[in-house]
Amino acid sequence: MLYFIGLGLGDAKDITVKGLETIRKCSRVYLEAYTSILTVGKEALEEYYGRELILADRDMVEQEADGILKGADVRFWIPNWKVVGSKPRATTHSDLVLRAVKAGVQHRVIHNASIMNAVGCCGLQLYSFGETVSIVFWTDTWKPESFYDKIRKNRASGMHTLCLLDIKVKEQSLENLMRGRKIYEPPRYMSVKQAAQQLLEIVHNRREQREELAITEDTICVGLARVGAENQKICTGTLTEMALADLGPPLHSLIITGDMHPLEIDMLRLFALDQATFHNLKLTDSSTYTS
Repeated sequence: MLYFIGLGLGDAKDITVKGLETIRKCSRVYLEAYTSILTVGKEALEEYYGRELILADRDMVEQEADGILKGADVRFWIPNWKVVGSKPRATTHSDLVLRAVKAGVQHRVIHNASIMNAVGCCGLQLYSFGETVSIVFWTDTWKPESFYDKIRKNRASGMHTLCLLDIKVKEQSLENLMRGRKIYEPPRYMSVKQAAQQLLEIVHNRREQREELAITEDTICVGLARVGAENQKICTGTLTEMALADLGPPLHSLIITGDMHPLEIDMLRLFALDQATFHNLKLTDSSTYTS
């Protein structure tokens, strides 16, 4: 049996009872260590769960999947940050499931909280979210804007957009990759500030092209950091304000709001960087606001 066990969003104690019971009965436990991070280290997890963890980086998961699947009693332990609903999120997770099915190995998911539902902590209603997007780090020669077009689609329907921000773990420089050298760059985690700055640049570019804008500098946004941890932080304000905000250590997420119910507005005011920002919202009908 191959288990995918969600760890939750905060520390070692966020594991579910079912997940903990399963881990303590397993023969091997792999800690997936590249699609997300937790607020505690591997050693703290091992101490709390009473089990040795095998660190599973990208190379292991992608290139040694057959070894992971060997044996009838395997547990693959996945931090549940950015896990969609009740199943593993990353393509490598899906690949592992497909390999297991092909090899005749049964699999099971043990659920936990994820950023996909925990974003409700800011006060926006979950059923008012549209398609989730990922914002990636730009380079000097690569500046994709496809996520902006998805935000446009959501905004046209009055929906909020959850933006998952880029994580670079165990990445190689182009030179080291071409030379086949296993030398890795320091980990990088995109901040709300960086994501907002990239979005502002897109707004500027689209305005120069005389395109109708999906968002502007004054669009209301929500910045979230370390959701589920003791030092969780939420702030709300305009896109311009987000581009100046410092939410501290990772992981961060950004929400671009759509039409908002008055109760949503009241909740966002609790986390406002500047209360004056919320006095300028326009009433679109009897029940929703827009920015």
